[in-house]
Amino acid sequence: MPKEKPVSLKNLKLLGQEHLPAGGGFLILPSQLCYHDLMRLEQMLPGREFVYFVEQGAALAPQMSAHLEKDAVNALSIAPSTDTTMYLQAVAAEAQQGRVLIYLPALASVVNAPMSTVPGTKLEFLLKAGVPVLPLYVQTSLDIALDIEPRYDESDAIFAFGKLLTGGEVNLAAYQESLLALAEQCFSAHPALNMNLAYALLCGLKKHGSGHKIIDGKDDKTLGYDKVLAVAIALSKVIQSETKKKRVGVVLPPGIGGLIANIAVLLAGKVPVNLNFTAGRSSIEHAIKAGDLDRFITADIFVRKVQSFPWPPSKQLILVERVLPKLKLQIGLWLALSKLLPASILASVLGVPTKGGDSEALLLFTSGSSGTPKGVVLSHRNMMSNVIQFGSRLGMKSCDSILGSLPLFHSFGCTVTLWYPIMCGVDLVTYPSPLEVKKLAELIEKHRVSLMISTPTFLRGYLRGVNKESLTSIKLCVTGAEKLPATVADAFEAKFGKRVYEGYGLTETSPVSNVNLPNPLPLGDESAGYVWLPSHRQGSVGQMVPGLAVRITHAETFQRQSIHSSGMIWFKGANIFTGYLNDAKRTAEVMDENGWFRTGDIGRVDMDGFLYIEGRLSRFSKIAGEMVPHETVEEALIKAMGLENEASRKIAIVGVPDPDKGEALILLTAVAGGPEHQEILDLRYRLLEKGLPPLWIPKKMIRVADIPILSSGKLDVQSCEKIARSAVA
Repeated sequence: MPKEKPVSLKNLKLLGQEHLPAGGGFLILPSQLCYHDLMRLEQMLPGREFVYFVEQGAALAPQMSAHLEKDAVNALSIAPSTDTTMYLQAVAAEAQQGRVLIYLPALASVVNAPMSTVPGTKLEFLLKAGVPVLPLYVQTSLDIALDIEPRYDESDAIFAFGKLLTGGEVNLAAYQESLLALAEQCFSAHPALNMNLAYALLCGLKKHGSGHKIIDGKDDKTLGYDKVLAVAIALSKVIQSETKKKRVGVVLPPGIGGLIANIAVLLAGKVPVNLNFTAGRSSIEHAIKAGDLDRFITADIFVRKVQSFPWPPSKQLILVERVLPKLKLQIGLWLALSKLLPASILASVLGVPTKGGDSEALLLFTSGSSGTPKGVVLSHRNMMSNVIQFGSRLGMKSCDSILGSLPLFHSFGCTVTLWYPIMCGVDLVTYPSPLEVKKLAELIEKHRVSLMISTPTFLRGYLRGVNKESLTSIKLCVTGAEKLPATVADAFEAKFGKRVYEGYGLTETSPVSNVNLPNPLPLGDESAGYVWLPSHRQGSVGQMVPGLAVRITHAETFQRQSIHSSGMIWFKGANIFTGYLNDAKRTAEVMDENGWFRTGDIGRVDMDGFLYIEGRLSRFSKIAGEMVPHETVEEALIKAMGLENEASRKIAIVGVPDPDKGEALILLTAVAGGPEHQEILDLRYRLLEKGLPPLWIPKKMIRVADIPILSSGKLDVQSCEKIARSAVA
C-alpha cells in the first residue's frame, strides 16, 4: 500500500490547545472524527504513542478501517457489553502506560449539526473507565452552512479542546456541558457572524432573486426577491430623507409590505422596530417613547383598521401604498442596477457596510406576559447567528417554502419568516393573521408549503374545520412561544398524520435556542455497526442549536449543578442579546459578567442533549417551601376536566399570596358549570386519585368569560394574576 500523504493543518483552526496534556495517559473523546481529522490530530501530538479505541463491529469509513489494519497502528477493540470489567482494565492499563487513547466513533445517522455523533448511552459507558478525559469538539464546513458568502472552505475545520476531566469530573453531564461550551467557541468563530444584516439580506435577495419569491396570501400578489430588493432600495431612500433618528417604527402584519418595510429600514442604515399593535395603549406608547421613534411605516387600510393604536400625526406616517406608486421609475432603475452590479459594489453604492458585529440591528419589545414590556436590543451578530443556527439544523432545500403568519413583532415570526427565507433561498407564503386557519390551510395546499411555524394555541384552530388533505405538503410543523400540550400534539398527528415538533426560545435568544426535528433515516442495518441518533424526544423542546452552551444552577442560589438535574437554565452563545434598551439594572439581573444569560425557566438536559422545560420561574408557586409548577398542574386539570380536545385554552393556574403557606393556587376557568365551591371539591378528589400532591391542588376556582391570551399565543400571565388577586382580595 502506498504511503499516505500527510494531511495539511493549513485550514485547521485550534482552540484550547493549552489544554492538551504534555504527558500522562488520557482518553480523547471527540464529538465526531473523520479520517482526515484523525490525521490532523496525530500531527498535533508528535512523539506521543497512540492507541485507537474502537468498539467491535463498529462501522468505520473505508480509509479509517484501512488505517487501523496497518501494523504500525495500535488498536484496542472493546465489545459493547454490559460487563465493564474488561473495559475498565484494558483502558486503565493503556492510560497507566502514558499512552493517548483516541476513541473512533462509528459512522452515524444524524440530523444536521449534531452536538455529538456518539449516543449518550455509549458515552456513559466510555466514561466509566474513570481515566482522564479530554473533550474534543470538531466543527467542519459541512456542519454550519449559510447559502451566502462568506462561508467556510470545504476543507476548513475547527478543533476545540476542553479542560482535562479528572476524578469526579469524569461523568456524562460534565462531558456534555464541556462539549456544548466548546461548540459555542467554535461557532463564534464563523466568518459570517460579523456580517451586517442589511448586507446579508442584499446578498440573499441578489442570489435567490430570480428563483424565489414572496406570495402575499391576502391578495395572492407575488413578488420575486429581485423585485423586493429594488422596491426596498427605493423605499430606503425615502426613509433616509424622512428622518435622522436611529430607529423607525413598522406597524404592519406579515405580508409583502411588512417584508419590504423591514428590509428598507435596514438598507437605510437604521433599526426597524416592529410594534405590537395588539398591545395596550400604555405598552405601545412606552415602546414608541423608549425607541425614540418619529416615523412609522404602515398602510392606510391598517390605520383605519387598528383604531386602538395611538397613531401619531399623519406627517410621521410613511404609508406604503401612497409612497411606492410614486417610485416606479426609481424601482425600475434599482432593479436594473441590482442585477448588473455585484453585491459588494451595490452595497458600496448604497452605503451599506459589510460588517455589523455587535451594533444594534433590531429592537423588539417583549410581550409583557409577566410584566412591563422590555426593549430587547438584538445585534447584527445575534441575527446572523440565529439564522445560521436555525438554518443549519433544518437543512431546507431550495424547493421548500415557509408559511409566515406569526406577527412580525413576535421574535420567532421576525427571524424565521423575514431573514431566514431570504438568506437560505426558500419561498415565503404570508398571511396577516395566524387565527384564520381555514384560509391558512388553503394557502398551504395551494402553494405546497413545507414548513409551518405556529404556536400550540394557534394549532388548536386547525383541529376544527380543516381537511386532512390541506396539510399534505407539510414536511415540518414547529411550535414555540408556549409549552406544547401532549393532547394538542396527539390530536394534530391523529387528524393530519403530521407530528408536531416543539421548539423553544426567547426574544433575548434571537429567538431559537432549541428545536425537535424528524429523526434521520438509518444508514444501514444496526448489525452492520452503524449508529443512529434521535432528533426528537417527546416532552422535550429538542437539542440546543449549534453554538449554544447551557448551564444549570439552583433556581434560587444560582449555585452550579449537573445539567442533568432540574434547575435554572442559563445560555451562552452568539445569538444571546446584548441587553435591554437603556436598562442596565434589568440587564444585570439576567446577564453575568461572562456573558451567561439567565432564562428564568426551570429545566434539565437528558443524556442525549435534549432540553426539558419544567416551567417558567414566574409560573411556579412556592407553597410551604415546595416549588409547584403551574403548567404541570394545568396538564393534570385538563385531563381531570376532560378538556383534551378543546380548540382553545379553557383553564389557567396562577399563584396569589397566602398568609399561611406563602402562596396559594387559583384556577381560572372558562368552562361553564355548577357552584364553584362544589366543583373545586370534586376536582380535588379527582386529582388526589390521580396522585397529584395535595399542595398542588387549587384552593379556589374563578369563572371567567375567556382566558386572557396575548397576540403571540402565549398566556397573558399578568392579566390572569390581576383577575385572581382582585377575586380573592
